[in-house]
Parts: sequence; C-alpha cells; structure tokens
Amino acid sequence: MFNTPEELRYAKTHEWVREEEGLAVIGLTDYAQDALGDIVFVNLPMEGDAVTAGESFADVESVKAVSDVYAPVSGTVAEVNEELLDNPALINEDPYGAWFIKVREVRYDEELLDAEAYQKVCEEEHEA
Repeated sequence: MFNTPEELRYAKTHEWVREEEGLAVIGLTDYAQDALGDIVFVNLPMEGDAVTAGESFADVESVKAVSDVYAPVSGTVAEVNEELLDNPALINEDPYGAWFIKVREVRYDEELLDAEAYQKVCEEEHEA
C-alpha cells in the first residue's frame, strides 16, 4: 500500500498536515502523487494569502491533468516552498518532505483523518 506516516493528519482530498512550531505544514500525499503521475508544474499561493479549509489554495500539473490542492486547515500562509516552483518533481520523489505551504493562525475547520482512516479512504477510491 502507500506510505502513510502515522504522525500526520490527512484530508479526504489527499493532503497531509504536520504541526511544526505552531504552524501547519501542508503537502500532497503519496497516494495523490502516485495517482497524478509525474508532476511538471506547481502553482502556489503568496506569503500572506488566506487559505480556507476545503478550498483550493494551489494546483499541480502532471503529465495526466491539472489538479487542485485543497487546504485541510484555515489560516494565513506564513511560508511557501519556493523549491517546488523550480523542481516540482520533488513531490513525486518525496511527498512528505516536499511540503507546499506553512500556515499560521491555524483553524481546524475540517475533520482530519488519522493514518488508518486515510488508508481506508484510499483503498475505497482505489477499488472504485
């Protein structure tokens, strides 16, 4: 199955969240990057932008399609991973190291899943 680190929380839309020094670090899961295929372009928000849980904050373009990336939490973008703009393939190489944004003033408006519950969502999608 897919790599699903226990210490992270997950959105049903395939984003992960890690708490780090009062910030929410957000990225795309191993399942999502595998489904997308080779990612060739990333469009990220600007520092200071507001993000709202359940709404798109970025998009990724793969050889297959363009897909939205949804915010699993609400807050303000504190930092953007500029490295992804130059090398979007990092998302495929290390989905849990290649974070997209860090969010401050975090509000958990959406219910996030633990690793086990997220794996079930992936299995159900995979079988559909």
